[in-house]
Amino acid sequence: MTNQDFLDGQIILLDKPLDWTSFQAVNKLKYKLKNEFNLPKKFKIGHAGTLDPRATGLLIVCTGKFTKKIPEIQDAPKEYLTEIKIGVQTESYDTEKPEILYRDFSHISEDFIKETLEKFLGEIDQKPPVFSAIKIDGNRAYDLARKGQEVEMKSRKTTIHYLNNIEIDLPFVRFTVGCSKGTYIRSLAHDIGQELGVGAYLTNLRRTKIGDYSIENASAQYLENNFRFSDGL
Repeated sequence: MTNQDFLDGQIILLDKPLDWTSFQAVNKLKYKLKNEFNLPKKFKIGHAGTLDPRATGLLIVCTGKFTKKIPEIQDAPKEYLTEIKIGVQTESYDTEKPEILYRDFSHISEDFIKETLEKFLGEIDQKPPVFSAIKIDGNRAYDLARKGQEVEMKSRKTTIHYLNNIEIDLPFVRFTVGCSKGTYIRSLAHDIGQELGVGAYLTNLRRTKIGDYSIENASAQYLENNFRFSDGL
């Protein structure tokens, strides 16, 4: 790779670690590339689709002229390995906030869980979590929520293409989700819990695909280009 290669445009597949924001991951990579390849101060770089800090997996980064491809990549369908915990909830719909509202789930059968999951296939109405980066009157929803302000999120249409590879080990339920852009898996976990009548929240999330790009290629590219977060990117 040369200086000009990154200016002309590259697509880099990162495996984002837990507790890193997507912004941090891109910033660290930008710093490393600029130093190693003597790139200009205003070198263009950006990611195609945010991953929450509590999620891991595929983060696509575009450089140089390829930053124009970001909207196209963001529009592609996504795939996630998902784990939820039933019988309890959190304010953030994931592990960022502590558990609350414990409910007895001893009456919940595996068949009922599978029937409930099927109800979410196809186009659905979904409200994003209040702890999200969506802007409300110029402010991030999570900033308002963390200040204790009441936040009203508007529902939006999204599509769940498939829910498969279901594994049930109560209180945990694991499955693979294929979905359209703009889908919040945290909200999906919460809504599944509401439909079950006992609550649920997202305990583990890993993005494995965006369109034709796969997490398997991200691992290979990490090694090939030595872009390892463990090395202090």
